[in-house]
Amino acid sequence: MGINHREKIITLWAVFLLGTLFHTQLGLMPLFHGLSVAESQAQNIAEITSILWLMLGFFAIPMILMITTLFYESRRYRKIHFGITIFYSVMNLLHLIADLLVQPIAWYQIALMVFLLLVGLLLNLVAFQWMKDRRHQLAQEQPIAFGDRGSEC
Repeated sequence: MGINHREKIITLWAVFLLGTLFHTQLGLMPLFHGLSVAESQAQNIAEITSILWLMLGFFAIPMILMITTLFYESRRYRKIHFGITIFYSVMNLLHLIADLLVQPIAWYQIALMVFLLLVGLLLNLVAFQWMKDRRHQLAQEQPIAFGDRGSEC
């Protein structure tokens, strides 16, 4: 049997996270915002901490979605998941626009952000297809137990 929606979604989230990891230069994003990681001023520490917490959240949500998608596929979850993929696509577009405003423009980063935006749009499409998949409407809306793959899409 071919790859199902859930496997596609998990793979696309993984590609997105790997691309985002490269874009953030392994956690050095504060440097790109003009914040010194080594500086000990309280204001900068607070700003760096805020940015790092936001970055952690931005990474953690897709990782949680990957795990949840593997074990849970209720219709309600699929709708929430689709909404989150739309949010990430909007954020990618805004990030791309922001990167275009930074001088000098790092074109390799722009190319990567365009790629991530396209991956996000593909993720939106697959998440939409999964949300609309009627084969699971009659299935029991329970989490899938470890080792039990349930019915494949």
